[in-house]
Amino acid sequence: MLADDMACNPRNQVPGAVFDHPNKVVDLYGDNIEVDYRGYEVTVENFIRLLTGRVTPETPRSKRLLTDDKSNILIFMTGHGGDEFLKFQDFNEISSYDIAYAFAQMWEKKRYNEILFMIDTCQANTMYKTFYSPNIIAMGSSNKGENSYSYHHDYELGVSVIDRFTYSNLNFFERVKPGSKLTLQDLVNSYDKDFIASTPGIRTDLFKRHLNETLLSEFFGAEQNLELTKNTVKVTPQNNQPRRNKVSLSTRLESYKGVVTRESNNHRLEVKHANFEYLNTVGSLMFMLFSYSIYSLFV
Repeated sequence: MLADDMACNPRNQVPGAVFDHPNKVVDLYGDNIEVDYRGYEVTVENFIRLLTGRVTPETPRSKRLLTDDKSNILIFMTGHGGDEFLKFQDFNEISSYDIAYAFAQMWEKKRYNEILFMIDTCQANTMYKTFYSPNIIAMGSSNKGENSYSYHHDYELGVSVIDRFTYSNLNFFERVKPGSKLTLQDLVNSYDKDFIASTPGIRTDLFKRHLNETLLSEFFGAEQNLELTKNTVKVTPQNNQPRRNKVSLSTRLESYKGVVTRESNNHRLEVKHANFEYLNTVGSLMFMLFSYSIYSLFV
């Protein structure tokens, strides 16, 4: 979810790009960026519907959270907020109770196995104190009454490009290699309170495992697990469907007026003559469109 398209913002001096460092080496808005909800679509209602699966029937698969009771989910939220609320689009708010109730519905509907909830905003740790569903780890950037601060001020853009808590997480993961056995406890131990300038918090009483037993790759990564089954699935052939008559390509080509084909030794078909009546019609239409385009330039 991307509430504001900063890459195309008219005040962005680097159009079509987003950077988290003034050196502008890594473009976060590259060719492989995937944004499922943007702009006016980023609302509290759509966020709750996404989590609970209560989307409209015409919603495409890319805008659905297709999870089950074996799925681990990472939710990272950032923006402006306060005591038990986070702003959406600067005119709407989601409360800690809204998220807690959404997680409860997800658990009842078997939409997750474990959830890692992370939030970077002012007084972020107040957003998860109302959670009551099992198997949830919650982490925040600041205690009640504390602000969350930004980092890396870009003087060319005139804004800071990242927050300190988010930067701490990103900086840690840049050192993680594939196949790493680092745990959530390692991530928590890496936080520098003096650098973040607020008090990072974590809640683990709803989680059944210890942090030093929970690999980061269980949330910050993608795995495809295969399950073997001994059940036999019977497939019935559909013999009642009418068969289509097989017509060779040469026969179909020769059925068109003015088309002559020749078959070479390697069984490729070569078209020697085309339907000039059809080509003349297409050429006339193209000439008319071209003439109209030229005419419109001078009118």
